[in-house]
Amino acid sequence: MRTDYEQYEGVPGVLSPPPDPRRDHMQGSPTAPVQLVEYGDFQCPFCARAHPVVKAVQQAMGDEMAFTFRHFPLVQVHPMAEPAAEAAEAAGAQGRFWPMHDQLFTHQPELSPRTLLVCATAAGLEDLDRFAAELAERRYAVRVLDDFESGVRSGVQGTPTFFVNGIRHEGAADAASLLGAVQAAALRVAH
Repeated sequence: MRTDYEQYEGVPGVLSPPPDPRRDHMQGSPTAPVQLVEYGDFQCPFCARAHPVVKAVQQAMGDEMAFTFRHFPLVQVHPMAEPAAEAAEAAGAQGRFWPMHDQLFTHQPELSPRTLLVCATAAGLEDLDRFAAELAERRYAVRVLDDFESGVRSGVQGTPTFFVNGIRHEGAADAASLLGAVQAAALRVAH
């Protein structure tokens, strides 16, 4: 999944396309006043550190915010990032994207092809044979590439990269900074 960054003509710092519940993995209402989007990599240690931060922001914001996760596997430095993203999509095909998402971050230090099956079991997938077959045939490679290319169009260069109501969050990925940005967006929407 090596993509030529120069071929995209997006406006860096502006999310393209906006979150879409028909396509994206979203927690919360698509009509929530604040939309938080993360471009992440399941093998990125910074994404693993941001994972509990996002959970805390979700808890603090409740129904005022929806969270969307998009794949941005940095394959040159994280060889398991792309297979992990495809595994999350295969789990999503069985209605278990979010449990798999959480398991992949929980097991990040030991990500391997075998760990993907361990995560799938822990995430509650009912058809592990289907999961393994879809991974082997790389059924979700194009879906992962679509997320990656939308990140490139949006100016993403590393992970995690967050967008709050379509604008790239330039601050740190710690709880105070991210929650502050989300709360500020909620205030702007309210006024």
